Amino acid sequence: MQLPFEGPVEAPASVAAVIEELVDVSAGLHPGDGVRAFNEMYLVTTRNVEAAITGMHFADSAFMTRLDIVFAQLYLGALRRFVAGQRPVARCWAVLYDARARRDVLQLQFAVAGMNAHINYDLAHALVLTAREFGGGLDGARRRDFLAINEILGRTQAVVRAQLLAGPLAGLDHALGARDDRVSLWGIERAREFAWHSAMALSGLTGTGAEDDYLDGTDRIVSLSSKLLLLP
Repeated sequence: MQLPFEGPVEAPASVAAVIEELVDVSAGLHPGDGVRAFNEMYLVTTRNVEAAITGMHFADSAFMTRLDIVFAQLYLGALRRFVAGQRPVARCWAVLYDARARRDVLQLQFAVAGMNAHINYDLAHALVLTAREFGGGLDGARRRDFLAINEILGRTQAVVRAQLLAGPLAGLDHALGARDDRVSLWGIERAREFAWHSAMALSGLTGTGAEDDYLDGTDRIVSLSSKLLLLP
Protein backbone atom coordinates (compact mmCIF):
# COMPACT_ATOMS: atom_id res chain seq x y z
CA MET A 1 0.00 0.00 0.00
CA GLN A 2 1.61 3.25 -1.14
CA LEU A 3 0.29 6.26 0.74
CA PRO A 4 1.46 9.86 1.17
CA PHE A 5 2.04 9.59 4.93
CA GLU A 6 4.46 6.73 5.40
CA GLY A 7 6.48 8.80 7.86
CA PRO A 8 5.54 10.99 10.86
CA VAL A 9 3.12 13.75 9.86
CA GLU A 10 1.25 16.52 11.57
CA ALA A 11 -2.43 15.88 12.23
CA PRO A 12 -4.76 17.91 9.97
CA ALA A 13 -5.57 21.28 11.54
CA SER A 14 -8.71 22.08 9.53
CA VAL A 15 -11.49 20.33 7.65
CA ALA A 16 -9.89 21.57 4.41
CA ALA A 17 -6.66 19.82 5.45
CA VAL A 18 -8.61 16.64 6.18
CA ILE A 19 -10.11 16.77 2.69
CA GLU A 20 -6.68 17.29 1.15
CA GLU A 21 -5.31 14.27 2.99
CA LEU A 22 -8.28 12.12 1.97
CA VAL A 23 -7.69 13.12 -1.67
CA ASP A 24 -4.05 12.06 -1.31
CA VAL A 25 -5.06 8.73 0.21
CA SER A 26 -7.35 7.92 -2.70
CA ALA A 27 -4.63 8.94 -5.16
CA GLY A 28 -2.25 6.47 -3.51
CA LEU A 29 -4.59 3.49 -3.76
CA HIS A 30 -5.55 1.26 -6.67
CA PRO A 31 -9.15 1.82 -7.86
CA GLY A 32 -10.09 -1.73 -6.78
CA ASP A 33 -8.68 -1.36 -3.26
CA GLY A 34 -11.35 -1.77 -0.59
CA VAL A 35 -9.86 1.00 1.54
CA ARG A 36 -10.16 3.36 -1.41
CA ALA A 37 -13.87 2.53 -1.72
CA PHE A 38 -14.42 3.64 1.86
CA ASN A 39 -12.11 6.63 1.49
CA GLU A 40 -14.09 7.86 -1.51
CA MET A 41 -17.33 7.67 0.46
CA TYR A 42 -15.72 9.45 3.40
CA LEU A 43 -14.30 12.14 1.13
CA VAL A 44 -17.74 12.96 -0.29
CA THR A 45 -19.17 12.99 3.23
CA THR A 46 -16.47 15.32 4.57
CA ARG A 47 -16.92 17.76 1.69
CA ASN A 48 -20.64 17.91 2.41
CA VAL A 49 -20.03 18.44 6.14
CA GLU A 50 -17.54 21.23 5.36
CA ALA A 51 -20.17 22.93 3.19
CA ALA A 52 -22.71 22.68 6.03
CA ILE A 53 -20.24 24.16 8.52
CA THR A 54 -19.33 26.98 6.12
CA GLY A 55 -23.02 27.66 5.60
CA MET A 56 -23.44 28.05 9.37
CA HIS A 57 -26.04 25.31 9.57
CA PHE A 58 -24.95 24.40 13.10
CA ALA A 59 -25.56 26.12 16.41
CA ASP A 60 -21.98 25.41 17.50
CA SER A 61 -19.89 25.38 14.33
CA ALA A 62 -16.61 25.47 16.27
CA PHE A 63 -17.47 22.24 18.08
CA MET A 64 -18.64 20.54 14.89
CA THR A 65 -15.50 21.62 13.05
CA ARG A 66 -13.25 20.22 15.74
CA LEU A 67 -15.32 17.04 15.97
CA ASP A 68 -14.92 16.47 12.24
CA ILE A 69 -11.15 16.88 12.52
CA VAL A 70 -10.78 14.61 15.57
CA PHE A 71 -13.06 12.04 13.93
CA ALA A 72 -10.92 12.02 10.77
CA GLN A 73 -7.72 11.74 12.79
CA LEU A 74 -8.90 8.44 14.26
CA TYR A 75 -9.32 6.90 10.79
CA LEU A 76 -6.16 8.42 9.33
CA GLY A 77 -4.16 7.51 12.43
CA ALA A 78 -5.27 3.87 12.20
CA LEU A 79 -4.34 3.84 8.52
CA ARG A 80 -0.90 5.33 9.25
CA ARG A 81 -0.22 2.68 11.88
CA PHE A 82 -1.27 -0.06 9.49
CA VAL A 83 0.94 1.26 6.69
CA ALA A 84 3.86 1.50 9.11
CA GLY A 85 3.25 -2.01 10.42
CA GLN A 86 2.59 -0.65 13.89
CA ARG A 87 0.19 -2.02 16.46
CA PRO A 88 -2.33 -1.75 17.82
CA VAL A 89 -4.82 -1.23 15.01
CA ALA A 90 -8.46 -1.63 16.06
CA ARG A 91 -9.90 -5.00 15.06
CA CYS A 92 -12.75 -3.37 13.12
CA TRP A 93 -10.23 -1.50 10.94
CA ALA A 94 -8.00 -4.55 10.56
CA VAL A 95 -10.98 -6.46 9.14
CA LEU A 96 -11.22 -3.95 6.27
CA TYR A 97 -7.46 -3.62 5.74
CA ASP A 98 -6.94 -7.38 5.61
CA ALA A 99 -9.78 -7.87 3.11
CA ARG A 100 -9.12 -4.86 0.91
CA ALA A 101 -7.69 -6.83 -2.05
CA ARG A 102 -10.41 -9.48 -2.19
CA ARG A 103 -12.20 -9.75 -5.52
CA ASP A 104 -15.24 -11.62 -4.15
CA VAL A 105 -16.32 -8.53 -2.20
CA LEU A 106 -18.10 -5.60 -3.85
CA GLN A 107 -16.79 -2.05 -3.60
CA LEU A 108 -20.05 -1.07 -1.91
CA GLN A 109 -19.45 -3.66 0.79
CA PHE A 110 -15.98 -2.28 1.46
CA ALA A 111 -17.34 1.26 1.68
CA VAL A 112 -20.07 0.31 4.16
CA ALA A 113 -17.69 -1.83 6.25
CA GLY A 114 -15.44 1.22 6.54
CA MET A 115 -18.34 3.42 7.58
CA ASN A 116 -19.32 0.74 10.08
CA ALA A 117 -15.88 0.87 11.71
CA HIS A 118 -15.58 4.64 11.56
CA ILE A 119 -19.03 5.47 12.91
CA ASN A 120 -19.76 2.60 15.29
CA TYR A 121 -16.25 2.58 16.77
CA ASP A 122 -14.48 5.91 16.11
CA LEU A 123 -17.36 8.36 16.42
CA ALA A 124 -18.14 7.77 20.11
CA HIS A 125 -14.47 8.24 20.95
CA ALA A 126 -14.28 11.42 18.84
CA LEU A 127 -17.36 12.86 20.57
CA VAL A 128 -15.87 12.26 24.03
CA LEU A 129 -12.44 13.64 23.08
CA THR A 130 -13.96 16.78 21.55
CA ALA A 131 -16.30 17.38 24.49
CA ARG A 132 -13.36 17.09 26.89
CA GLU A 133 -11.39 19.59 24.84
CA PHE A 134 -14.23 22.12 24.69
CA GLY A 135 -15.73 21.43 28.11
CA GLY A 136 -19.40 20.78 28.79
CA GLY A 137 -21.55 17.80 27.99
CA LEU A 138 -23.09 16.13 24.97
CA ASP A 139 -26.52 17.71 25.14
CA GLY A 140 -28.48 20.76 24.06
CA ALA A 141 -27.11 22.41 20.92
CA ARG A 142 -24.47 19.71 20.45
CA ARG A 143 -27.12 17.01 20.36
CA ARG A 144 -29.23 19.03 17.89
CA ASP A 145 -26.23 19.67 15.64
CA PHE A 146 -25.38 15.97 15.75
CA LEU A 147 -28.89 15.05 14.61
CA ALA A 148 -28.92 17.76 11.93
CA ILE A 149 -26.01 16.14 10.16
CA ASN A 150 -27.89 12.86 9.64
CA GLU A 151 -29.74 14.21 6.61
CA ILE A 152 -26.45 15.26 4.98
CA LEU A 153 -24.93 11.85 5.58
CA GLY A 154 -28.03 10.02 4.35
CA ARG A 155 -27.81 11.87 1.05
CA THR A 156 -24.12 11.07 0.81
CA GLN A 157 -24.66 7.34 1.26
CA ALA A 158 -27.25 7.32 -1.54
CA VAL A 159 -24.97 9.24 -3.92
CA VAL A 160 -21.90 7.09 -3.28
CA ARG A 161 -23.95 3.89 -3.47
CA ALA A 162 -25.00 4.93 -6.98
CA GLN A 163 -21.37 5.72 -7.90
CA LEU A 164 -20.07 2.39 -6.60
CA LEU A 165 -22.75 0.54 -8.58
CA ALA A 166 -22.23 2.56 -11.75
CA GLY A 167 -20.90 1.39 -15.10
CA PRO A 168 -20.56 -2.39 -15.45
CA LEU A 169 -22.04 -2.90 -11.99
CA ALA A 170 -25.19 -0.89 -12.60
CA GLY A 171 -27.24 -3.90 -13.60
CA LEU A 172 -26.08 -5.99 -10.67
CA ASP A 173 -27.89 -4.15 -7.88
CA HIS A 174 -31.04 -6.27 -8.25
CA ALA A 175 -28.98 -9.48 -8.29
CA LEU A 176 -26.85 -8.96 -5.17
CA GLY A 177 -29.16 -11.10 -3.07
CA ALA A 178 -28.07 -11.54 0.54
CA ARG A 179 -25.16 -9.15 0.16
CA ASP A 180 -27.47 -6.34 -0.86
CA ASP A 181 -29.74 -7.15 2.08
CA ARG A 182 -26.84 -6.98 4.54
CA VAL A 183 -25.66 -3.64 3.16
CA SER A 184 -29.19 -2.21 3.13
CA LEU A 185 -29.77 -3.17 6.75
CA TRP A 186 -26.79 -1.06 7.75
CA GLY A 187 -27.83 2.60 8.00
CA ILE A 188 -25.88 5.74 8.85
CA GLU A 189 -28.63 7.17 11.07
CA ARG A 190 -28.87 4.00 13.18
CA ALA A 191 -25.10 3.77 13.42
CA ARG A 192 -24.75 7.39 14.52
CA GLU A 193 -27.43 6.96 17.18
CA PHE A 194 -25.55 3.92 18.49
CA ALA A 195 -22.36 6.02 18.53
CA TRP A 196 -24.10 8.81 20.45
CA HIS A 197 -25.29 6.47 23.18
CA SER A 198 -21.86 4.84 23.27
CA ALA A 199 -20.32 8.28 23.76
CA MET A 200 -22.67 8.99 26.65
CA ALA A 201 -21.69 5.67 28.25
CA LEU A 202 -18.00 6.31 27.62
CA SER A 203 -18.26 9.79 29.14
CA GLY A 204 -19.69 8.23 32.29
CA LEU A 205 -16.59 6.06 32.61
CA THR A 206 -14.17 8.98 32.67
CA GLY A 207 -11.66 8.54 35.45
CA THR A 208 -12.83 5.03 36.34
CA GLY A 209 -10.12 3.19 34.43
CA ALA A 210 -12.74 1.29 32.44
CA GLU A 211 -12.66 3.42 29.28
CA ASP A 212 -10.18 1.20 27.45
CA ASP A 213 -12.19 -1.90 28.34
CA TYR A 214 -15.36 -0.28 26.97
CA LEU A 215 -13.64 0.68 23.71
CA ASP A 216 -12.17 -2.81 23.39
CA GLY A 217 -15.60 -4.38 23.83
CA THR A 218 -17.09 -2.04 21.24
CA ASP A 219 -14.25 -2.86 18.86
CA ARG A 220 -14.99 -6.58 19.17
CA ILE A 221 -18.69 -6.09 18.40
CA VAL A 222 -18.05 -3.77 15.45
CA SER A 223 -15.39 -6.05 13.98
CA LEU A 224 -17.89 -8.92 13.95
CA SER A 225 -20.47 -6.83 12.10
CA SER A 226 -17.83 -5.74 9.58
CA LYS A 227 -16.94 -9.38 8.91
CA LEU A 228 -20.61 -10.02 8.14
CA LEU A 229 -20.75 -7.03 5.81
CA LEU A 230 -17.73 -8.37 3.92
CA LEU A 231 -19.00 -11.89 3.39
CA PRO A 232 -18.82 -12.87 -0.30
